[in-house]
Amino acid sequence: MNTPQLTGQNFAPVEMIDGDYSKGLILVCDHARNSLPQEYGQLGLEAGQFERHIAYDIGARSLTMGLAKSLGVPAVMSTFSRLLIDPNRGEDDPTVIMGLSDGAIVPGNYPMTQTERQRRLDLYYRPYHRAIDAAINQAAGTGVIPAIFSIHSFTQMWRGVYRIWDVALLWDSDPRFSDPLLDHLRRSGDLVVGENEPYDGALRNDTMFRHCVVSGLAHSLIEIRQDLIREDSGVQEWIDRLAPMLEEINKLEDLHVIRHFGSRTGPVETTKIPIP
Repeated sequence: MNTPQLTGQNFAPVEMIDGDYSKGLILVCDHARNSLPQEYGQLGLEAGQFERHIAYDIGARSLTMGLAKSLGVPAVMSTFSRLLIDPNRGEDDPTVIMGLSDGAIVPGNYPMTQTERQRRLDLYYRPYHRAIDAAINQAAGTGVIPAIFSIHSFTQMWRGVYRIWDVALLWDSDPRFSDPLLDHLRRSGDLVVGENEPYDGALRNDTMFRHCVVSGLAHSLIEIRQDLIREDSGVQEWIDRLAPMLEEINKLEDLHVIRHFGSRTGPVETTKIPIP
C-alpha cells in the first residue's frame, strides 16, 4: 500500500471478520491499516511516510485475516492509521496521538486542541474498543469464555539497531496463553523468539489491559518482524505456522476460565463480562 487510503465521511473505524464465537478465540489487530478519513488529508505528511511502521503494522492485517479464515474464528481490526490515533494506548496516554513519530513530524497532530482530541476518541478510538467488547460479549453469550490473541508486527531496524528476534510474545502477568505458545514457537527450532521484546507487554490501559487484564481473560500479543510478513508468501508461511499452534493451545481448559493475575503496572480494578 503506497499511499494512505482516504475515505469519505462514512469512514468506518472497525473492520470485522465473522467467525464461530463458540470456539472461544478472538483475534484483534490494533494497527491493521494506514487509512485516513478524507477530511484529514495526509496529516501534512508525504505519502511515503504511510509505507512505514509509524503508520500501521505491516503485514498484520493480512495475517489476521488469514488466521481468522484458517481457524474459523472472529477478528476485530482497526481501519485507521495509528498516526490519527493509536488504539493500543490508554485514552490519557500522551502518545495516543503522536506529534513526532520515529523522526517524522506530524503537522496534522500538532498543535492538538482538546476538541479535536475528543473528536478522534469519539469517532475512531472508542468505536474500535466497543467492537472488541461486543465480540467478547458475543463469545461469552455462547457459554464459552474467550481467549484473545492480538496481532502486531515490529520494524526490523530501530534507531540504527537491527532487532534480532523473528517473533516475540508480549503479556503482563497472565501467562496462560503466552507460555504454551512460547513452547510451540521454540520447539520449531528455526526462530529467534523473544519474551516481552522489543516491547514490554505491561502497558497500562492498552488494548490487552483494557479488555483482558481487568476482566481476567487469557490473552497474548504476538509481534512478528515486518520483513518476514511484508510479502504475501511470508504471510502465508506464518499462517501455516501459527494456525495449528493456536488451534492446539485453544483446547486448553485454563484459557477459557476467568482468572485475575493483576498487573505489573500497579493495582487493577477488575470488571466482569456478562456470562449467561
